[in-house]
Amino acid sequence: MSTNEPITAAGVEGPDRERYSRQMLFAPIGPEGQEKLLRSRVAIVGMGALGTVLSNHMVRGGVGYVRLIDRDFVERSNLQRQMLYDEADASGSAPKAEAGAARLRAANSSVVIEPVVADLNPVNAEELLSDVHLILDGTDNFSVRFLINDISVKHGIPWIYGGAVSSRGVSMTVIPGTTPCLRCMFGQAPAQGTAETCDTAGVIGPIIHTVASHQAAEAFKLLTGAEEALNRRMVHWDLWYNHYSAIDVTKARKADCPCCGLEQYDYLDALHEEETIQTLCGRNSVQIQPLQPGTLSLPEWAARLEKAGRVELNPFLLKLHLEGDLTLVLFPDGRMIVQGTDDPVAAKSLYSRYIGM
Repeated sequence: MSTNEPITAAGVEGPDRERYSRQMLFAPIGPEGQEKLLRSRVAIVGMGALGTVLSNHMVRGGVGYVRLIDRDFVERSNLQRQMLYDEADASGSAPKAEAGAARLRAANSSVVIEPVVADLNPVNAEELLSDVHLILDGTDNFSVRFLINDISVKHGIPWIYGGAVSSRGVSMTVIPGTTPCLRCMFGQAPAQGTAETCDTAGVIGPIIHTVASHQAAEAFKLLTGAEEALNRRMVHWDLWYNHYSAIDVTKARKADCPCCGLEQYDYLDALHEEETIQTLCGRNSVQIQPLQPGTLSLPEWAARLEKAGRVELNPFLLKLHLEGDLTLVLFPDGRMIVQGTDDPVAAKSLYSRYIGM
């Protein structure tokens, strides 16, 4: 869709005028820019550390429609840096998209917030991302980022890349047809297990806020039409060791880039069975996504599985605790996360044994 296509939204009147008054006093936004934000649609992919900060900025700043996409549920190790969640979310295994949406609605009830508990993959990516004006990267997975990049280029939708690990962070704004895309810069996703993650190298909270706040500022520039103010660099930070660098990427577009040059959408077109099994790096877990999502009744499956081990059930997921520190986490669409192994073959065997799909 066109990035200028509006959605129906009320003007900045009444309580909303007071709500956004300080933001409208900032001259580059003003009342006109605030109106544009109210008519904007944004998708945030990943509601972990970056996503919680990004969604806070978008919702509190008055973006009219915000879609929150995340496949995961809250765990206690998230609470140090994922600012929307609390101990009750972790103990109840609340899906991040749903828990985040509840907190954000309490902050701004005038914004439309759509939580989507799903794994972004080649099957659903166009449905979830092609009807917005901007895509924000809150993921921790390069394959998903390259999938976002394919959608961005194919549909002409800007997106803002961001990543953080340890005390380091990076961000870059991608505008199809104007800037280099992610494949111009990196070629392809790194092999699984070769890149550091928060689970292997750790992460401090301040770098999350630095990167996500930079992404959010770029988002406001794009959504209010202030493209002349955009940062045309790939920005790097290391907050612990006081390093900062910004690489000019204005001349980095490649005519032979597989994505934006040759219009080959390799990650979007990856509909092979092997793409549905993914080791979650650093988490000793494997995710299995069926090619054809189903509609499972979790209470019925809880009754079926209760003889196999200890079952936990909430409205969004089912956990089956097995011997040997193995846990199967089943979602209504048939997706499963097998915790306690990083062996895809073993995970697939467990999926087939207990779910048989």
